This record gives sequence, C-alpha cells and structure tokens, in this order.
Amino acid sequence: MTSPSLSRERLGLVLGFVGMTIFGGTLPATRIAVSAIDPIAVTALRTAIAGLCSLALLIILRRPLPPRRLWLQLVIAMLCVSLLFPFLMALAMQTVDASHGGVVLGILPIATALVAVIITHERPRPMFWIASIAGAALVVAFALRQGGGAVSAGDLLLFACVAVSAIGYAYSGRLTAEMPGWEVISWVLVITLPVSLPIAAFTIPADLGHIGLKPWFALLYVALFSQWIGFFAWNAGMAMGGIARVSQVQLLQPFVTFALAVWFNGETITLSILLFAAAVVATVVISTRTRRDAAAVASRDDTPAWEPLTQGTE
Repeated sequence: MTSPSLSRERLGLVLGFVGMTIFGGTLPATRIAVSAIDPIAVTALRTAIAGLCSLALLIILRRPLPPRRLWLQLVIAMLCVSLLFPFLMALAMQTVDASHGGVVLGILPIATALVAVIITHERPRPMFWIASIAGAALVVAFALRQGGGAVSAGDLLLFACVAVSAIGYAYSGRLTAEMPGWEVISWVLVITLPVSLPIAAFTIPADLGHIGLKPWFALLYVALFSQWIGFFAWNAGMAMGGIARVSQVQLLQPFVTFALAVWFNGETITLSILLFAAAVVATVVISTRTRRDAAAVASRDDTPAWEPLTQGTE
C-alpha cells in the first residue's frame, strides 16, 4: 500500500507538472494573440480578466485584506508580474518565435535566485556564480547566433522580461511566507485592476468581428491559465510535494514550449535550439543545487534561509 505521505508527494509532482505545462504554453499563446491584437490590449485584457476573476474568488472566500506591511511588496510584484512582464513578452512575441523565447526565458530561475541572493544577503558558493554566469553567457550567445551576430530588439525585450520577472517572482515568493501562493497572485491581480481595466477599455479592438477565434482563445488562455490558474496548480504542487523536488519539474518547461510552438505556431525546432536549451537547463540545475546546499548549511547555523522558487515561469 502507498503511504499517505508518498501519495501526497506524487500528487504534488502531478500538480507541479500541470502548472509547468500551463506556463509552457504562455509564449506560443501570446504569439498567436499579438498576431491580431495590439500588445497593449493583450496585456491589459489579460490582466483585467484575471483580476476580475481573482476579485470574485477573494470575495466569495471572504479573504481579509493583506496587512499594510505587505503592500509595498505586493505593489512591486504587481508592477513586475502583472504589467511589465506580460507587456514586454507581448512586444517580443511580435518579432521572435516562441521557441526562441523559450530558450531565453529558460534562464529565469537563475535570475530569480540572483534577486533572492541580493534581497536576503546570502553568500552562495562560488559554483553558483560560475553556473549563473555560464547560463547568462549561453543565452547571450544563443541570441547572437540567432540574430546573425547582433542582438535583436526582440531579444532585448526578452532580457528585460527576465529581469522584471525575476524581481516579481522573488518578491512573490517572499510573500508566500505570509499567505498562500494563490492568494498572493490573486491580490497582485486585484491591485492591478485600477490600471488594467481603463487601459483594456481604451485599447480593446474596435472591429472585434474581424479577429479570428484563435487569437481570442489564445488571449483567454494567457489571462485565465498563464496569469492565474497556473499559479494555483504550481503553488499547490510545491506545498504538497516540496519545493526542492517539484521545482525541478520546471526544467522541462522550455521543451514543453518547443512542442507547443511546433503544434500551434508551426515553428521548426532546430538541433542548435535544443542544444542551447539543454545547456541552459544544465546551468540552472547546477546553480539551484549549489544555492540550496548553501542555504541548508546556513539553516543549520541558525541563519534563516528563504527559497524563492514558489512561482512558476508564466
């Protein structure tokens, strides 16, 4: 018979895989959406729809307002996760393939860890820094190779995506020590409503009938799943299966993005894309494990260690 703890861990892995798969579809869906809808409208509509759903859920469950001491962190997470990241991604998906973006965003776990190191004043082992620099160098080399020796505007936008998302995820992860992960993302989206709703109303396309069903479905996907529901599955999986174990599932995300980009966007995945993605994943594994080992040592020395990997790559 399977023990309850083992069953809980397995369910956590399943939920983590579901969340990771949802996030893996974000780039292909965004590329479809921006092919027919303005990036500003996509961003505003995506955030507004998710925000209204979040508000309804919080009201139904009668959740109290977060403590005032947490509002600054919520605002920082809101600016990065709900506004800047989706907007920069939408702009980037106008000029680069989803599979290309999957490789560049594969470095996001390392970037998030770097922000966490700065916030918590950790002192990771030298191997963490070596792996982080190697991962960044690989992504830059990939961008140069794909751009014919120059970094394209789309790559610059993706680099900015990584930076703002890392900050947002780090602060969101910090907030999960105070409230459940689903509640963090829900409050972040609700706080965004005063900005997202007016922009959505102002930028929504005039001729809605001229936009096909595929872009609309893609918009609904990034709004309901990438921006909101994916966090429910991901955070629940982390809570049930353990952060250290379930977070490893995220290493598969670039390859999920590749598969979905081929299926829905008709993109071609070359051997070089696969090799660069695998190399980036390897640097993520090394940096994550060395930082976690250092955090474990710090914990034994009675120094609080905080793990930021409680948010997925949306």
